[in-house]
Amino acid sequence: MGATQLIVRLAIAVAISLLGIAAFWGWNRFQLRRLGGSRGDKLRGLETMQNGVPGILYFTTPDCQVCISTQKPALQRLQAELGARLQIVEVDATVQPELADYWGVLSVPTTFIIDQSGQPRHINHGMTSQDKLRRQIEDSRWGSPEADQEGAVSQSRLGAEQEHIG
Repeated sequence: MGATQLIVRLAIAVAISLLGIAAFWGWNRFQLRRLGGSRGDKLRGLETMQNGVPGILYFTTPDCQVCISTQKPALQRLQAELGARLQIVEVDATVQPELADYWGVLSVPTTFIIDQSGQPRHINHGMTSQDKLRRQIEDSRWGSPEADQEGAVSQSRLGAEQEHIG
Protein backbone atom coordinates (compact mmCIF):
# COMPACT_ATOMS: atom_id res chain seq x y z
CA MET A 1 0.00 0.00 0.00
CA GLY A 2 1.43 3.36 -1.01
CA ALA A 3 1.74 6.43 1.15
CA THR A 4 -1.06 8.16 -0.76
CA GLN A 5 -3.53 5.36 -0.02
CA LEU A 6 -2.54 5.41 3.64
CA ILE A 7 -3.12 9.17 3.88
CA VAL A 8 -6.50 8.86 2.15
CA ARG A 9 -7.59 6.09 4.54
CA LEU A 10 -6.40 8.10 7.53
CA ALA A 11 -8.33 11.16 6.28
CA ILE A 12 -11.47 9.06 5.86
CA ALA A 13 -11.10 7.63 9.38
CA VAL A 14 -10.65 11.13 10.83
CA ALA A 15 -13.67 12.43 8.89
CA ILE A 16 -15.86 9.56 10.14
CA SER A 17 -14.69 10.18 13.71
CA LEU A 18 -15.45 13.88 13.43
CA LEU A 19 -18.92 13.13 12.04
CA GLY A 20 -19.59 10.81 14.99
CA ILE A 21 -18.48 13.45 17.49
CA ALA A 22 -20.61 16.09 15.74
CA ALA A 23 -23.64 13.76 15.76
CA PHE A 24 -23.20 13.03 19.49
CA TRP A 25 -22.81 16.74 20.29
CA GLY A 26 -25.83 17.58 18.12
CA TRP A 27 -27.96 14.91 19.81
CA ASN A 28 -27.09 16.30 23.26
CA ARG A 29 -27.90 19.88 22.14
CA PHE A 30 -31.18 18.68 20.64
CA GLN A 31 -32.12 16.88 23.88
CA LEU A 32 -31.36 19.94 26.02
CA ARG A 33 -33.32 22.21 23.67
CA ARG A 34 -36.26 19.79 23.54
CA LEU A 35 -36.37 19.41 27.31
CA GLY A 36 -35.71 23.09 27.99
CA GLY A 37 -38.48 24.17 25.64
CA SER A 38 -41.19 23.35 28.15
CA ARG A 39 -41.27 26.50 30.26
CA GLY A 40 -43.79 26.93 33.03
CA ASP A 41 -44.63 23.49 34.39
CA LYS A 42 -41.83 21.42 35.87
CA LEU A 43 -40.39 18.71 33.68
CA ARG A 44 -41.43 15.12 34.34
CA GLY A 45 -39.32 13.67 37.12
CA LEU A 46 -38.55 17.07 38.66
CA GLU A 47 -41.92 17.71 40.29
CA THR A 48 -40.53 17.50 43.81
CA MET A 49 -37.40 19.58 43.18
CA GLN A 50 -37.40 22.98 44.82
CA ASN A 51 -36.88 26.00 42.57
CA GLY A 52 -33.84 28.08 43.39
CA VAL A 53 -31.56 25.11 44.08
CA PRO A 54 -29.64 23.38 41.28
CA GLY A 55 -29.80 19.64 41.09
CA ILE A 56 -28.74 16.45 39.43
CA LEU A 57 -31.20 13.99 37.92
CA TYR A 58 -29.38 10.64 38.07
CA PHE A 59 -30.56 7.61 36.07
CA THR A 60 -29.32 4.21 37.21
CA THR A 61 -30.30 0.54 37.39
CA PRO A 62 -29.80 -2.03 40.16
CA ASP A 63 -27.40 -4.11 38.05
CA CYS A 64 -25.21 -1.21 36.85
CA GLN A 65 -21.86 -1.88 38.51
CA VAL A 66 -20.33 1.47 37.46
CA CYS A 67 -23.34 3.21 39.00
CA ILE A 68 -22.92 1.37 42.30
CA SER A 69 -19.14 1.40 42.60
CA THR A 70 -18.22 4.78 41.10
CA GLN A 71 -21.05 7.14 40.12
CA LYS A 72 -23.17 6.96 43.27
CA PRO A 73 -20.16 7.49 45.60
CA ALA A 74 -19.11 10.52 43.49
CA LEU A 75 -22.61 11.94 43.85
CA GLN A 76 -22.60 11.28 47.60
CA ARG A 77 -19.26 13.10 48.00
CA LEU A 78 -20.56 16.03 45.94
CA GLN A 79 -23.74 16.16 48.07
CA ALA A 80 -21.62 16.18 51.24
CA GLU A 81 -19.42 18.94 49.81
CA LEU A 82 -22.23 21.22 48.56
CA GLY A 83 -24.86 20.34 51.15
CA ALA A 84 -27.74 22.80 50.98
CA ARG A 85 -26.65 24.09 47.59
CA LEU A 86 -27.52 20.88 45.72
CA GLN A 87 -30.39 18.44 45.40
CA ILE A 88 -30.05 15.02 43.79
CA VAL A 89 -32.85 12.82 42.47
CA GLU A 90 -32.08 9.20 41.66
CA VAL A 91 -34.28 7.33 39.18
CA ASP A 92 -34.23 3.58 38.65
CA ALA A 93 -34.63 3.33 34.86
CA THR A 94 -35.89 -0.27 35.12
CA VAL A 95 -38.75 0.79 37.38
CA GLN A 96 -39.58 3.98 35.44
CA PRO A 97 -38.68 3.27 31.80
CA GLU A 98 -41.18 5.85 30.52
CA LEU A 99 -39.35 8.56 32.47
CA ALA A 100 -36.00 7.39 31.09
CA ASP A 101 -37.49 7.51 27.57
CA TYR A 102 -38.88 11.00 28.18
CA TRP A 103 -35.40 12.24 29.15
CA GLY A 104 -33.75 10.38 26.24
CA VAL A 105 -31.62 8.12 28.44
CA LEU A 106 -29.74 5.66 26.23
CA SER A 107 -27.45 4.11 28.87
CA VAL A 108 -26.73 4.24 32.58
CA PRO A 109 -25.37 6.00 34.43
CA THR A 110 -26.75 9.19 32.90
CA THR A 111 -26.83 12.47 34.80
CA PHE A 112 -28.63 15.68 33.92
CA ILE A 113 -27.53 18.93 35.54
CA ILE A 114 -30.63 20.98 36.37
CA ASP A 115 -30.22 24.72 36.91
CA GLN A 116 -31.90 26.77 39.64
CA SER A 117 -34.92 27.48 37.47
CA GLY A 118 -35.51 23.76 36.82
CA GLN A 119 -34.08 23.63 33.29
CA PRO A 120 -31.56 21.00 32.12
CA ARG A 121 -28.15 22.49 31.27
CA HIS A 122 -25.81 19.51 30.82
CA ILE A 123 -26.11 15.81 29.96
CA ASN A 124 -23.51 13.23 30.97
CA HIS A 125 -23.72 9.75 29.43
CA GLY A 126 -21.63 7.28 31.41
CA MET A 127 -19.58 7.78 34.56
CA THR A 128 -18.93 11.44 35.36
CA SER A 129 -16.37 12.57 37.91
CA GLN A 130 -17.20 14.61 40.98
CA ASP A 131 -15.03 17.46 39.66
CA LYS A 132 -16.83 17.61 36.32
CA LEU A 133 -20.24 17.53 38.03
CA ARG A 134 -19.14 20.35 40.37
CA ARG A 135 -17.97 22.48 37.42
CA GLN A 136 -21.27 21.87 35.62
CA ILE A 137 -23.29 22.78 38.72
CA GLU A 138 -21.30 26.00 39.11
CA ASP A 139 -21.72 26.75 35.40
CA SER A 140 -25.47 26.22 35.65
CA ARG A 141 -25.65 28.33 38.79
CA TRP A 142 -23.67 31.32 37.55
CA GLY A 143 -23.30 30.78 33.82
CA SER A 144 -26.88 31.28 32.66
CA PRO A 145 -29.09 34.35 33.08
CA GLU A 146 -31.99 32.21 34.28
CA ALA A 147 -29.86 30.73 37.05
CA ASP A 148 -28.67 33.68 39.10
CA GLN A 149 -30.47 33.28 42.38
CA GLU A 150 -29.36 31.37 45.48
CA GLY A 151 -31.87 29.09 47.15
CA ALA A 152 -32.40 26.78 50.07
CA VAL A 153 -32.05 23.03 49.97
CA SER A 154 -34.69 20.53 49.16
CA GLN A 155 -34.02 16.85 49.50
CA SER A 156 -36.15 15.44 46.72
CA ARG A 157 -37.97 12.15 46.73
CA LEU A 158 -40.05 11.06 43.78
CA GLY A 159 -41.89 7.96 44.85
CA ALA A 160 -40.33 4.79 46.13
CA GLU A 161 -38.33 4.39 42.90
CA GLN A 162 -36.38 7.63 43.36
CA GLU A 163 -34.37 8.31 46.45
CA HIS A 164 -32.25 11.14 47.76
CA ILE A 165 -28.57 10.24 47.69
CA GLY A 166 -26.79 10.87 50.94
